[in-house]
Amino acid sequence: MDALANGSTRPNWKPWHAFAAAATAAIVVFGAWRLAMRILFVPFAAAVGTGARAWLWANAAITALSVAAIVFLLLRRRLSLASGPAALTHARLDGIIRSTTEAIITIDATQHIVMFNPMAEQVFRCAASDAIGASLSRFIPERYRAAHERQVRQFGHTGVSDRRMGAQRVLFGLRADGEEFPIEASISQTEDEEGELFTVVLRDVTHRVKADAQLRQSREELRALSANLQRIREAEKSRVARELHDDLGQTLTALKMDISALEAQLAPLAPHAASSAGFGPQLQRMLALIDRNIASLRRIAAHQRPVMLDDLGLHAAIDWLVDDFVQRHGIEVEHELDTGDLVFNADAATAVFRIIEEALANIVRHARARRVDLSLLADEANCVLRVADDGVGASGPPDSNGRSFGLLDMRERANALGGRIFVDSAPENGFVVTAVLPLESVREKELQP
Repeated sequence: MDALANGSTRPNWKPWHAFAAAATAAIVVFGAWRLAMRILFVPFAAAVGTGARAWLWANAAITALSVAAIVFLLLRRRLSLASGPAALTHARLDGIIRSTTEAIITIDATQHIVMFNPMAEQVFRCAASDAIGASLSRFIPERYRAAHERQVRQFGHTGVSDRRMGAQRVLFGLRADGEEFPIEASISQTEDEEGELFTVVLRDVTHRVKADAQLRQSREELRALSANLQRIREAEKSRVARELHDDLGQTLTALKMDISALEAQLAPLAPHAASSAGFGPQLQRMLALIDRNIASLRRIAAHQRPVMLDDLGLHAAIDWLVDDFVQRHGIEVEHELDTGDLVFNADAATAVFRIIEEALANIVRHARARRVDLSLLADEANCVLRVADDGVGASGPPDSNGRSFGLLDMRERANALGGRIFVDSAPENGFVVTAVLPLESVREKELQP
């Protein structure tokens, strides 16, 4: 089978075959010499005596041994030519198996170990002499042994040559000292004269799993920090808006009332004097200036934190935001709000409002759009917000330059609610931002009695 595997049609010679052939040749030659002496040299041997006969027998032995040596050397050369490439291939394969940085284990059809390379000894902390002949289950945690045996048997019936093991879950190995550790493994099957063999190539991924866990923990901590910063920022905006409205707004309103009262007191006393002195027009300009300041103050306070978002709800706040956007930028906005009887909780209402606000701000900064379509809809599972424009779009991922903090802010707000942000854009085909938020995370929880 080795000769056929190497593409050769020569006999499968082995070293003992060459030795047997040489011995046979020696016996045949010696027998021929003996027969010749009996027939041809008996009279001569009788004449010359015992010494001559001994000399003849010695020559016969030397000739037989010489012929045997020639036969042996010829057959050994043929053996080396026939099996040399195969022996070299096996030597190279053995060297690769012994020097590889992957643990390699070969098992038979009964799942007993027949090969255990040095890296497997290091990984499982077990000598090959102790592992070979043992069941593979020795190196598998007990709770996974039955499933692993079924997996190997099923793999043997599929006829597939190789595949990755544990593609849908983490695999675990068991060291000789009882320590469990995560592994990454692939399996292949072959056949030889003794039956099926399964070879498992595995790698200890303990460090990678720990690094992944640390990365996930760090990511979760950063997201928690981001969510906390968002809450702090919203609380600060609410405080600023309240102080602007309550303190400065009330002060301006009181000032306006005082000027109006002063104008009313001056008018009946000396209407002509007041008019000629210019008190009337000056008071009117002061009143107009106060009105403009009050309007600016209300707009600033509303952009910090719309009062209607807390008092009237999300729909009213979106209506105000759209009207203000149209008045300030002259871009047409068609908006549809259809969430049924859904009542948003405070965090969700703030997140949706800020996502819309940021999306509209991005349209002003980058899109050069003339029309915006905005919709907020709810189905049985999700609340879906979509903001689309007819602007210039984008030629690549919007956050490819690493400076799209507006989009990052939207993603973090959606992520805090367990949702996701999707972006669809192409050059000259506009820009679409879609936020999909789970209904359970945005709905106001009912108070338990």
